[in-house]
Amino acid sequence: MKTWLSRFTKDPEAARHLAVGLWGEAKAEQYLRSKGLRIRARRLRVGRRDEIDLLAQDGKQLVFVEVKTRHNEQFGRPITAVDRAKRKRMSRAAVRYIRRLRDPKVYFRFDVVEVIGSPEAPEADITIRHIPQAFHLDRKYMLP
Repeated sequence: MKTWLSRFTKDPEAARHLAVGLWGEAKAEQYLRSKGLRIRARRLRVGRRDEIDLLAQDGKQLVFVEVKTRHNEQFGRPITAVDRAKRKRMSRAAVRYIRRLRDPKVYFRFDVVEVIGSPEAPEADITIRHIPQAFHLDRKYMLP
């Protein structure tokens, strides 16, 4: 099956992995909107190496969201993939983004959304968990 993702990779399994990730991000966005958060950006690039899956706003608070999608929880919860290195990258991206705003009084947090299921699964078999304030800003990237 040839899809638009085949332009990015010749490996069909890698293309499927990317498609499932994009599907999970769309599900997470839909879920967060239903909870009253406003989505400000999707797949936000901050620098050459850093990307924020979703940037949302909850009242006056910015929310940097990492979305983790898995077919099942056979190997543990998706949040376990948000390891120290990932938290560090997200912290770096958040600080870069906040510095661009030039607003020293911005409030923010890091959330994780777990999406368990697949695009082929019936809606009833899909589980979405929102973990607000999943972790704190890495000490290395403190703001002034």
